[in-house]
Order: sequence, then structure tokens, then C-alpha cells
Amino acid sequence: GIVRGAVDEAGHDLNPANVLERPKVIYNDTTGKYVMWFHLDSEDYSWARGGVAVSDSPTGPFEYLGSMQPGGNMLRDMTLFKDDDGKAYLIYTSENNETIHISLLSDDYTKPVGEPHRILVHMVREAPVIFKQNGFYFLITSACTGWNDNRAWLSTAEEIMGKWLTLRGGDCLVGDPAHTDTTFESQGTFALTVQQNGKEDQVIFMADRWNENDLGDSRYVWLPVRVEGRFAYVEWKDEWRM
Repeated sequence: GIVRGAVDEAGHDLNPANVLERPKVIYNDTTGKYVMWFHLDSEDYSWARGGVAVSDSPTGPFEYLGSMQPGGNMLRDMTLFKDDDGKAYLIYTSENNETIHISLLSDDYTKPVGEPHRILVHMVREAPVIFKQNGFYFLITSACTGWNDNRAWLSTAEEIMGKWLTLRGGDCLVGDPAHTDTTFESQGTFALTVQQNGKEDQVIFMADRWNENDLGDSRYVWLPVRVEGRFAYVEWKDEWRM
């Protein structure tokens, strides 16, 4: 069903004329709330803000709390990450898409705390996809080429607010070279870590296949991620099982 409806009211953030993209939801163990963040923008993409909403249920309805620019910085493509210690982070493209920012969220996950950590400075990356395995943080990003797909890069770190190392050239993609040049004709949107009792966690790389002429008809790509030490690989499979 609809977890958060539009508001047909002039001047409202959620007016259907505006843009709402890349919603992500995480659960807060302390408040018992599901917290949603998303990229909120005007029709001409001049706002570059993050919107936040909360709910008692993952299926909603979500109560809209408002929007902001963390620390006065632009927010466009974004994702959420909840770490092992319960701390949550907002990861987003900022500085006119030039640099990725990581902001620690408050205890209730509804607002940024302190100054953002700047990574991939002036690399012009978007569509952040983050996960953690074997004590390392992994971040897969896309170049900024509009609705057109491109070759993803992998960045890794030992501390989420520390130094990130970037593997350029798309070496994190495994498959037909003609296919990997476009990240399998897709752009990353999320990494889902599936915890399995008695088995190693499985990370699923989730990506969008944009249909520029009919965005509502865009499709999805879900592929397995193989982690080896501090490197990770997204592998093309025609079919696969957990």
C-alpha cells in the first residue's frame, strides 16, 4: 500500500509537483520507530534537501516531520546505514554532486549531528550503496550521467568516518566486459544484507534500470555480492540462489 501519500496543497513539500526520490527506512531500537529519509527536491532540482518521516510500522502510514539541508549542505542521491553499535548515518551526494557526505544521525535518527564527513572529494559520484562485512565498510557509487548507466566504483574503509580508499575502473564488477561497462545496464540503489542462521550473511546489490521515457516502468537488478577481505565484487548471474 501507500506508506506516505502526497499532499495536494500549494507550497507543501510533498505536493505532487515536487520530487521525492530514493526513500530508505531503518528501525530505531530505542524509540521503536521506523525512520524514513528521502531526497526531496523541487521540479527543477533547486532544493536539494533531505526529507524525514517516522512510523510505528514499516508499512506506514509515515508521519512527515519536514526537510532540511544537513549543515546547510546540498543533499541529493542518498542512503541510510545502521551500524553494529546502533548508530545510524545518512550518506548523500553534496556540493553540487561533487562530493559524498556522511552525517551521523541523532539518537532518534531524525536529524544530523555535527559536521558531515567529506569523502570522494571532487570525484563527482552519486547513487551511494553501502554495506559492512568482515569489519570493513564498502561503498559502491555511480558517476553522474543523468539517467544513463555507467561503470560503478568501489570504495572501502576501516572506519565509516575515517579514510576511504577508492578502486577506480569498475574492478568491483564481474561479468562480460561489455556488460560491466554499464554496471549491468543499471545504477545502484541499495545493499540488502540478509542474515542467515548458521550461514554467512548474503549481501544483495540492488540497482535501478531507469526507463527515461517512462520512469514508473523502470526495472530492477538484484545480484549477489562476493566479499574477499577488503574487496567486494558484484557478480552477474542469469540465475542465482542465496
